[in-house]
Amino acid sequence: MAVSTPICDFGWQAPDFALPGTDGKTWRLEDVRGPKGTLVMFICNHCPYVIAVRDRIIRDARALQGLGIGVVAISSNDADAYPEDSFDKMKELARELDLPFPYLYDEDQSVARAYDAVCTPDFFGFDAGLGLQYRGRLDASRKQAGPPDLRRDLFEAMKQVAETGHGPEEQIPSMGCSIKWKDAA
Repeated sequence: MAVSTPICDFGWQAPDFALPGTDGKTWRLEDVRGPKGTLVMFICNHCPYVIAVRDRIIRDARALQGLGIGVVAISSNDADAYPEDSFDKMKELARELDLPFPYLYDEDQSVARAYDAVCTPDFFGFDAGLGLQYRGRLDASRKQAGPPDLRRDLFEAMKQVAETGHGPEEQIPSMGCSIKWKDAA
């Protein structure tokens, strides 16, 4: 089921985390924080919305890193119900795609809950002080990638954050597959 993210709560502070990465390291928010801002993305392996734009996510992550934005991706889906999203499969995908950012596993889903993540992809763009400045879409793509000349909403917003410390007033929510939550025990 497709869901959309809520509007940006400007200034909301990024919750810390300590999660295992596909590279064998444990990563904290401070480890991925960039001098001009930080992008925290909730993605997963199997979501058609993510698959459609993975190359664009990688392209924009590299460009944003060049502007001083730290980038991290987190998968929080229930891997028992969605085996394609298991940590082992995440490791395979990270190697296959040569991801230019840490890809972290939120097995107990506590980080997704702390961020109030709702879908994949879900983008949280923070300023240098870790205040939220962007909660919008990558671009106008949906389950299929749009044309190559689409406006790069996420890139443009985070470039603005890097240059001014502030995200755009007008933001279009991201849309994707709902986070696959574990059944409550």
